[in-house]
Amino acid sequence: MRRTRILTLLLALGAGLLTGGPPTALAAEAPRAAVAADTYTWKNARIDGGGFVPGIVFSRTEKDLAYARTDIGGAYRWQEASKTWTPLLDHVGWDDWGHTGVVSVASDAVDPDRVYAAVGTYTNDWDPGNGAVLRSADRGASWEKADLPFKLGGNMPGRGMGERLAVDPHDNDVLYLGAPSGNGLWRSTDAGVTWAEVTAFPNPGDYAQDPSDASGYASDNQGIVWVTFDESTGSAGAPTKTVYVGVADKENAVYRSTDAGATWQRVAGQPTGYLAHKGVLDAENGHLYLAYSDTGGPYDGGKGRLYRYATATGTWTDISPVAEADTSYGFSGLTVDRQNPGTVMATAYSSWWPDTQIFRSRDSGATWTQAWNYTSYPDRVNRYTMDVSSSPWLTWGANPAPPEQTPKLGWMTEALEIDPFDPDRMMYGTGATIYGTENLTQWDSGGRFAIEPMVRGLEETAVNDLVSPPSGAPLLSALGDVGGFRHTSLTEVPPMMFTSPNFTSSTSLDFAEAKPDVVVRSGNLDSGPHIAFSTDNGATWFGGTDPSGVSGGGTVAAGADGGRFVWSPAGAGVHHTTGFGTSWQASSGIPAGAVVESDRVDPKTFYGFKSGKFYVSKDGGATFTASAAAGLPAGDSVRFKALPGRAGDVWLAGGAPDGPYGLWHSTNGGATFAKLPDVEAADTVGFGKAAPGASYQTLFTSAKIGGVRGIFRSTDQGATWTRVNDDAHQWGWTGAAITGDPRVYGRVYVATNGRGVVYGDTSGTDPGPGPDPTGACAVTYRITNQWSGGFQADVRLTNTGTGPWNGWSLKWPFANGQQVTQIWNAEHTRSGTTVTARNVDWNRNVAPGASVSFGFTGSWSGTNAVPSVFETAGGTCSVVT
Repeated sequence: MRRTRILTLLLALGAGLLTGGPPTALAAEAPRAAVAADTYTWKNARIDGGGFVPGIVFSRTEKDLAYARTDIGGAYRWQEASKTWTPLLDHVGWDDWGHTGVVSVASDAVDPDRVYAAVGTYTNDWDPGNGAVLRSADRGASWEKADLPFKLGGNMPGRGMGERLAVDPHDNDVLYLGAPSGNGLWRSTDAGVTWAEVTAFPNPGDYAQDPSDASGYASDNQGIVWVTFDESTGSAGAPTKTVYVGVADKENAVYRSTDAGATWQRVAGQPTGYLAHKGVLDAENGHLYLAYSDTGGPYDGGKGRLYRYATATGTWTDISPVAEADTSYGFSGLTVDRQNPGTVMATAYSSWWPDTQIFRSRDSGATWTQAWNYTSYPDRVNRYTMDVSSSPWLTWGANPAPPEQTPKLGWMTEALEIDPFDPDRMMYGTGATIYGTENLTQWDSGGRFAIEPMVRGLEETAVNDLVSPPSGAPLLSALGDVGGFRHTSLTEVPPMMFTSPNFTSSTSLDFAEAKPDVVVRSGNLDSGPHIAFSTDNGATWFGGTDPSGVSGGGTVAAGADGGRFVWSPAGAGVHHTTGFGTSWQASSGIPAGAVVESDRVDPKTFYGFKSGKFYVSKDGGATFTASAAAGLPAGDSVRFKALPGRAGDVWLAGGAPDGPYGLWHSTNGGATFAKLPDVEAADTVGFGKAAPGASYQTLFTSAKIGGVRGIFRSTDQGATWTRVNDDAHQWGWTGAAITGDPRVYGRVYVATNGRGVVYGDTSGTDPGPGPDPTGACAVTYRITNQWSGGFQADVRLTNTGTGPWNGWSLKWPFANGQQVTQIWNAEHTRSGTTVTARNVDWNRNVAPGASVSFGFTGSWSGTNAVPSVFETAGGTCSVVT
């Protein structure tokens, strides 16, 4: 992926949130209606990754405990039993959407149950709220919040530096936080409950990526960028004496305190002209390693150095693996093997072409080897193998010429960590995934270490549009950066994103209602068409031709019969065509930038909306006429859709806190609209299969109803509403798109800005995973971790019969009142004290003699006894201890 591609995405995401982000308050309180609630099961439509992972943090105290942070999609905890990631910030709600951007994570080195996250997405006015530090005493299962008097920038330039948040390894009530925007260094002495500025710290930083940027995005001072403790200078129960701090200042990048933060001094003799992205201390050998770049990253950087500082003597040594003249990149990813502290690794994070580079030294940086080398240019030899079969889209469908390869080793590789308990395990973050290995030391013995994605469960895409056709694949998506996917199975990773062309960001997506195999999408691309068509339900694509002046994807609509299309691209006004976009004509009567949609019955009827006006075309988009409908939202934060099966039935959602805001319905093709009285605010609208006995399709919306923000369902044309999400499942901002499934009653697909596509099924009508197994079975139930009020368990179910299972379920009683809070590799329901776990799609088949495993976290009080009885449809299973 090219540098300009990532930069374009980041600025587009920022601009999108600036114009389309959630309002923070309503202008006036509307009457509140009573709202029912339903119990839904929520999952991700699997993509596995899809965005930048700037930080990975392993616990130094407990084996297999690790966290990952993303720039817009929250934080995650590693589940060793299933090799998956569990999301930790899905509870973040609409009003606090900025707290899904995570600028830093810190795992407590004294108490492994404690974890902290510094959250906030933008330091400029794109994010209206201030940052916060979240603290958890149960590994992120629940959180408390300390609000800060300034903003934090999880999606700002420099976000790959760090970690900015750190816990004192000797006195874990003491934490430090490096702040951006000139706000300096902050400290808590009560385990993150309260924070105060360290006024003695002399330098708040001065580096900005582009001081001339009027938006405040690239012109912000990147501030204090990392904090590192020298654990050799303290004892248990007393604050660590020596603390190092990295500052975004090319002349004064590293400071030190030797009196537990009372006074601070610039470290003498340090290199200048660079920013210190990371500072990692090897206390055993007395070495502070520093990775330097000439810029703050994560997508820029042309020169860099690696240095080693001797903490006892004050000696600085340039340990860079290549001469400065030979670098075209900066260094950032930096880690020490805690089992073998002389072993250190670093990344060339901004080496975009032909690939990133990873360096390894076993003698404290005196000599280095590289993950790959040239043999005879352009040919290269790799010390590693890569297997992306679990996330095959990581090849990008590319066929590059040497020295480029696919899949790439990575890009934006600012996170790099060796497991402190296992020298063979390393993970590193990229702009699209987490890669890892479990045989790293093969590097040293002349073999090749194996790299594969270690990202399952971590979903980080920004979703711009969603459709669920009545036939073919159940879900098609338009996504930022990775373009979009065709999901034929929601529980499996699609083999490839949309290609031919591969948009850097897809902005809009539609299908022909009467011919669902005809699909159109629009999007952004550095060079090439901004529109593409498919005649096989999105399986394959071909590019159209742009009208003159097109600069971005905009919105696009397909006529009901698949023979006409209307497109409102950026830069060129609204256009229409017959056929597949080989020739476009300008539409009249509708302003540039209008949102366009199609009627789902009449193939010649199209609709548009712009600045409070609704527009209608009856001639295939050639001419539009402004409707006389009044009272609609005055701004452009509006999304609307026409109902399948009923001509002229249109629903419109949107608005702003200083004007009309809510949900409107038209039954006469937009000539008039009626506002639903009980909907205080609404931002999306979509349709799904009608409820049993109902003739009108189910409505879904992301809205505020009855004083509550959430995802709502109506089965009676909006007369009454049921909230289908809950406070634990909010995903920040959900205002881009929503759709039901026309084939499964109750199923809803929700677009998030960083947590991918989430979908929910009502517990009452879930179609279920398949038939229950028959035949003998055996179960192993093992509690793998337990803490105050919580625990983690692994379950292995073995088919000891003679026939295969095509679907399975396992039930057991929790006699002591335990509750399952989160489960992986299975689905679960509860009735009274009995828990029933069922297969997911990918593990439904179990051959005779084979086993299937799943795990879960739960809550307990009093006693956490192991269940003694487990049953399948075939009878009681034997229990293996």
